[in-house]
Amino acid sequence: MTRFDPSENHARTLDENDEIAHLRDEFYLTEGEIYLDGNSLGLLSRRAEKTLLAVLEDWKRFGIGGWTNGERPWFYLSERLGEMTAPLVGASPDEVVATGSTTVNIHQLASTFFRPEGKRTKILATELDFPTDIHALGSQLSLRNLDPSEHLAKIKSRDGRTISEDDAIAAMTDDVALILLPTVLYRSGQLLDIERLTKAAHERNILIGFDAAHSIGSVPHRFSEWGVDFAVWCSYKHLNGGPGAAAGLYVNRKHFRKPPGLAGWFGSEKGRQFDMAHEFASAASAGAFQIGTPNVMSLAPLLGSLEMFEEAGMEAVREKSLRLTGYLMELAGSELSSMGFFVGTPGEGERRGGHVALEHEEAARICEALKERGVVPDFRAPNVVRLAPVALYTSYLEVWEAVRILKGIMAGKAYEKFENTRGVTA
Repeated sequence: MTRFDPSENHARTLDENDEIAHLRDEFYLTEGEIYLDGNSLGLLSRRAEKTLLAVLEDWKRFGIGGWTNGERPWFYLSERLGEMTAPLVGASPDEVVATGSTTVNIHQLASTFFRPEGKRTKILATELDFPTDIHALGSQLSLRNLDPSEHLAKIKSRDGRTISEDDAIAAMTDDVALILLPTVLYRSGQLLDIERLTKAAHERNILIGFDAAHSIGSVPHRFSEWGVDFAVWCSYKHLNGGPGAAAGLYVNRKHFRKPPGLAGWFGSEKGRQFDMAHEFASAASAGAFQIGTPNVMSLAPLLGSLEMFEEAGMEAVREKSLRLTGYLMELAGSELSSMGFFVGTPGEGERRGGHVALEHEEAARICEALKERGVVPDFRAPNVVRLAPVALYTSYLEVWEAVRILKGIMAGKAYEKFENTRGVTA
């Protein structure tokens, strides 16, 4: 086995051999700053800026005609972005559409696929889910006069960090009507075995969907091949679509023509949206699950951002992401383990997404000290310093430098001047 090399020269060598390093030049990077929070908000790229400005120019030039004129007619923008996103999740172009927000899309698809009947009245999630998923699922239960405390089942974690697939399958009991699980856990970065869980759910006649917010753009999926029923995600993390960028959803084609739980005019067949008919003519694609008029300005940056994924290829992005996170974990083990840090992210590549969770009792204070020294991390309560080296723009040298800075903070106890409490967003 090759001995791990923690030297700066090794980091530079890794960068020299990086086949997609040129894409780093596409992004606006701040001099003197190491940005490791791309799993919360990705950076602006020049291509995303270009396509946003192009849409603004179309508005200036065409006015309302921008819906059907220009290089990128707004009327078809959500579907066009669905086609561009489909390869990232392993779906057919018509199974994906860019629309709404993650929470809105959870409401839409839960209201569509949750059909309690007989003893099947429960929704299954995990106790480590991001809160919005639980809030939305609880609301869907309440709307059906079902008490969330009784009908929202949560898979327990054995260690407070990860979810066992065995435990998830054991929880797929005959009173469960719908399952929504994360692809990657937002705190620890654990990647679930989506194929295995989908197969197990279908063997028990349960529909299953996934929240891919923390995997889209860092982990390739094969949703159609695996038979996943539906999925949702946001576009402002690894997809670099900008703050509040339009989200996306996937619906397996076997569910096409299923009436959306929340119908709206943009889910109609394109040729009939302006018929002013009160009968809903559902689109024969994932487009049926759109609700209202798309936010064109929130869609526009994705046109440029997704071009880079087409250029790099999702497999190359994943390969570099695994190398970056693996390198970070090795450095943490070598340089930080004696300073009270514990790596809470699974070490196996097939079990981790695109970020690393460093656990420490002083995590909130450490994050503030990192920011003061030009490293942008992410704090997750109660004790996680979350670091996301993003394949498209993070260098190995930056990862090495971030760990060096963190080691210096700990050695000098520079974090002690900050309170151990989180800010508004992190």
